Amino acid sequence: MDAPGSFYCHCVTSGHSLSDILREVRILVIIAAAILCSCATGPAPGQDATKEPWYAQTAEQLASIDRQAEGFFEAGKSDQAAALIQQGQSLQSRLLSVPKPTLEAAEAASDLDDLYGRMLLSNRHYGWARLFFQKNVARWKHWNPETPETARRLEQANSRIEECDRHIGD
Repeated sequence: MDAPGSFYCHCVTSGHSLSDILREVRILVIIAAAILCSCATGPAPGQDATKEPWYAQTAEQLASIDRQAEGFFEAGKSDQAAALIQQGQSLQSRLLSVPKPTLEAAEAASDLDDLYGRMLLSNRHYGWARLFFQKNVARWKHWNPETPETARRLEQANSRIEECDRHIGD
């Protein structure tokens, strides 16, 4: 076995400068870090994220944002409503990223999409508004188990799409 430092001596005597050696070591460290970061663990298989405390807290936070934004929109303060909607979109994405969101999370996400669609509709952006209402149709059409509330939300989304369709030709 070579003596300690023999690698350095080999590299120096073979024409490699110290900066070449350090560059190669840096590259190896970056590659090792990338490999280790890609091995981060997510939720364990079978673990239900909807049972985690953050999930219920996030759903309640989104529902609160929905209520506040609705109040601003009804009061004619569209800019404040839009700012809250934008804030709620990241929460919505997080809630809907789980395999089977809770009804409360789906309702909060639906309320955000409905409000955003109505804002777009009021600004005559009929195609974009229709897209948000279609998200709600898809959400509630396939929700199991169907309840009177999910059926009401589906009907509401369908009627909002019909309203968009009436205006699209304007």
